[in-house]
Amino acid sequence: MFPYVFRILLALFAVLTLMPLYWIVVTAFQTPSVVLAFPPSLVPSPASWINFARLFNGSEILAWMANSLIVTGTVTASNVLLGTLAGYTLAKKVFPGRQTIFWTVISLMFIPSQLTIIPLYALIVKLDWINTYKALIVPALIMPFSIFLMKQFLQTLPTELIEAARMDGCGEWGVFQRVILPLAKPGMGVLAIFTFMGVWNEFLWPLIVINRSSMMTLQIGLNSLQNQYYTDYGLLMAGAAVSALPMIAFFLVFQPYFVRSITIGAMKG
Repeated sequence: MFPYVFRILLALFAVLTLMPLYWIVVTAFQTPSVVLAFPPSLVPSPASWINFARLFNGSEILAWMANSLIVTGTVTASNVLLGTLAGYTLAKKVFPGRQTIFWTVISLMFIPSQLTIIPLYALIVKLDWINTYKALIVPALIMPFSIFLMKQFLQTLPTELIEAARMDGCGEWGVFQRVILPLAKPGMGVLAIFTFMGVWNEFLWPLIVINRSSMMTLQIGLNSLQNQYYTDYGLLMAGAAVSALPMIAFFLVFQPYFVRSITIGAMKG
């Protein structure tokens, strides 16, 4: 009986977890006149696309989405590649100072990002990068968490495979390309998911370095739709629904790697 009770509790928890997303969709499809109605309606009746029409016709959302995709795609690809290279070096190479570098990476993870905003902003201003992609991309090209995650994952791979590849005549790049990369896909998939979602939802840093509407990322652009005296919840929820679609699609694409990484960890445990 206990397993059934446990499953029911998990199902209830899943429903509660999905309720905010469901409410975003419901509000997005409601007409402005019924958004603030009380009691609220759990089903949009009648369902209307007017909020999406207002969003796409009355804002620069397509430019904001393009900016977010460029920034998030570049940062995600960079962190996955550089994080895998650095993680492989720290996990499988023996050289003086390796532990010092690793613990330096660990210590950088404990520094709050708010402490680095002022000096980083001063540097961006000095380089004249305000309102550019460089200001959004370069500071995040490689993050300490990416190195840490890939180092910990690649450390679990058997060193014998690398030695066998070297005995077969593979050079360093051949070992990395033919042995490490295929085995590292689960870890790279997890890192891609975490990085994509983190950068896609980043708000504070783009708000600081971007003040031109055409260069805004999606989160900053949606925030600019709010009025000082009135909040158009239908319009904002339509924007939130559009903003959630790329994250959901990205997660579904990389979900098999996420599941494989959990399975590998459970088997090794």
